[in-house]
Parts: sequence; C-alpha cells; structure tokens
Amino acid sequence: MSDTEPVAATHKHKFRYLLPPGNNFAFVAKFRAWIIISLLLMSVSIGTLFVNRSVRGSYMNWTIDFKGGTEIVFAFKDKAKPDAGFIKVETGKVRAALAAEDGIEVSDISWDDDNGKRVDGMMVRSARFSALKPADETKAQAAFLEKFKDREIGKANWSGDRLYVRSRKVIKPEEAAPVFFAAAGLELKPWLPAEVNQYEHPDEGTGEYNSSFAMWGLDRQYQKILEAALPDTSATVQQSYGVGAKAGDKLRDDAAKSIVYAIFLIMLYLAFRFDIRYAPGAAFATIHDAIMVIGVFALTWTPVNLTSVAGLLTVMGYSVNDTVIVFDRIRENQAKLKDKKIERIIDISINEMLVRTILTSATVFATTLIMNIFGTGDVKVFAFAMNVGVIVGTYSSIFLAAPIFMYVSKKWYSGPPKKRTLPAPVPTVDSTVEEA
Repeated sequence: MSDTEPVAATHKHKFRYLLPPGNNFAFVAKFRAWIIISLLLMSVSIGTLFVNRSVRGSYMNWTIDFKGGTEIVFAFKDKAKPDAGFIKVETGKVRAALAAEDGIEVSDISWDDDNGKRVDGMMVRSARFSALKPADETKAQAAFLEKFKDREIGKANWSGDRLYVRSRKVIKPEEAAPVFFAAAGLELKPWLPAEVNQYEHPDEGTGEYNSSFAMWGLDRQYQKILEAALPDTSATVQQSYGVGAKAGDKLRDDAAKSIVYAIFLIMLYLAFRFDIRYAPGAAFATIHDAIMVIGVFALTWTPVNLTSVAGLLTVMGYSVNDTVIVFDRIRENQAKLKDKKIERIIDISINEMLVRTILTSATVFATTLIMNIFGTGDVKVFAFAMNVGVIVGTYSSIFLAAPIFMYVSKKWYSGPPKKRTLPAPVPTVDSTVEEA
C-alpha cells in the first residue's frame, strides 16, 4: 500500500448504514402533492367528528372527565380475616372484573381511616349517573310524595341515585325505606352519623329540613360484580358521588384552550429562536398533528380523558422539537450554501437530517407501542396518542413545515436584487490641455 493511498479504501466500516451516505431524495418536488393529501386527511378527521355527532350523539367518546358520571370508592377485606383490617387488591384484577361495563376507569386511591391507619382502596369511575331506570324513579317519587304529604314537602328531585327532599317536617330513612322498596324495589342506604346530624336538624334560616335519600345503585351493582370476581374478598363502598356535566364542560373548554395557547407559544418561540419566516410552518404542522390525533381518536371511538389531552400536548411538543431540528439545519445551510436556491437548500437539509429523524421516531414509536400493547387504563390511552402522534409529527416536520417555510421565504423574503445607483463619474482634466 502506497503512502498516498487513503486508509478508508482498505478498512471498510463494520456497521451498516440505515441509508447510504450522500442520499439525495427530492422532497421539494413532491411538496404540493403532500400538502394536498394532508388537507384531505384533515378534512376527513374533522368530518368524522360530525359523523359521530349524528350517528353516536357525541363528537368523541368523552369519559367522566368531560361529560360527568359517578365516582365510587371501594375498600377491601379478606373474608377469612374480616377483623384484620383492609387489604390491598391489585388494580388489574378490579379492572378485569369490571371490563364488561362500558366507560369504566379504575385507579388506586389511599387515605387514612379514623384510627390513622393507611387504607389502600380503589376508585371506580363510571360515565353512568345512575343504575336506576327512569320509570322506577317516577314510581318511587310518586309513592314518596303520597306517603309523606303530611310532612309539607316543598321539593323532591332525583339526581343520580339520590332523592333530594326539602320539607317542613323531618322524614327519617327507616320511614322512607319501605316506601321505596314497595314502589320500585329500591334499597335505601342508611344515613351515616354525619348525615343524621345534618338531615335531622332544620335550617336555621328557613326552618326547613334538607335531606337526601340515597339508593343502592351503581355502587351496589359494582360491589356484587367485584365480590363475584374476587370470591375471597369482600368489597365495601366507602364513598359514592356524582360528577356533574358542567364540570366536564369546563374541563373540555380548558383542554381546548391549552392546545390553542400551546400553538401560540410555539409560534412566539420560533419567531424569537429563528425568525418569523419559520413560525407559520411550525404552527400549521402543529395544528395538523393535533387534528390528525383527534381524528384518529374519533374514528376509532377511543375514550378521551385528561390523559388523552396530556398525550396530545406531548405529541405537539415532540412535533415542534423535530421541526426545530430540521429548521436549524436549513438555517445553517442557508449561511453555508449562499450560491444555491432555497429549494435545493431545503432538499439538502432534509436529506442530512433524514436518518436522525427516522431513528428518533422509530425509537419513540417502538417504546410507546409496547406501552400500548401491554399497558392498561390511562397508560394505554397515552401510548395510543403517542403512537399516532409520532407518525404524523415526523411526517409534518418534513412535508408540511418545510414547504410552508419555503413558500413564505420565496413570497416575502426573496426577489430580484434592488438596482444599485452608481455614482456619476468624476470629470478629469486632460494633461495635454494643461500643458498647452
């Protein structure tokens, strides 16, 4: 081997390239087609929302976080040792037992009992407000009003599994229980000590008794399901209450605002980090990603909760990060390749970043795919949002953000160079004339 022969010629790399060095894919030439496809897919995503509204009655599969429902807290004991205190039950077993119920969310919850001991229980959230049928509620309410008409009842309305009553004379649960059972077969829950103190004393201002009669509904139904699925365990209802739809509407509005604020801050960041030319492309790519993820959730009727919103915001952050990396390389090449057109600079920049983008996206996608396959509950929902988001985020960084930047640059930041006005030549005196 001669001294001038390069070492690389005799020593080959022992690793394989994902793409051969010097790849030169023509991205800019296909930009128009990809933008048209993106606009069509965004239209389909938005159209899916309205189809769901007309067919299923709701734009998306909102969970209790957004449309309200019932939250029930359970604690568990070992049937063989009922006096040994509460025990901890695996979340997966509770979730599997209630898998047949629609709109169920299960999560761990802990609290201290009256003796200061730690209790590990389970919170079950259902999109249903009541296990009672409307016909049963009507019968029970009519029988209740007829039985206690001498108590001067001013109001009696159902809310979930509870009948809220305002009367001039006290009505005790042991009096009301036979009425509910005879009229509609409903079982009345006994009042807790705190409820006895509250409901058996009149209001100091009006002198009226404001009482609440809770029926065994979803909580008793789920309790029986859990005890059947866990034969060695007894489940006790610690708390059961409804979450109004009004709170869900506020959460939904706040979620929409958070997405809008995120897009605005992204544009502001890019305007300062680079310049204003880069902001429209990144903003449109982010909007595209958000719409596509929402469209997939609507098309697959995947439950949408606060974790889904967190996943969507994470997708937006991932997409912006990928877009910023591509933009940074474009800016570097603009400074180095001043003799080339903007189209060629963009092609070179994307080709240089292509392997890095593929490897990063594939790694994130593989990780979240495993979470999606083997995860449950909120983990699965978050991973599904990330799966979709990694695909559309990587795509939008290349085929949406870059072409919009190119369009803005060519439209407002380029053009024929301004004509320069040369100074008038200074007259010179001929030397022969001076000699003459």
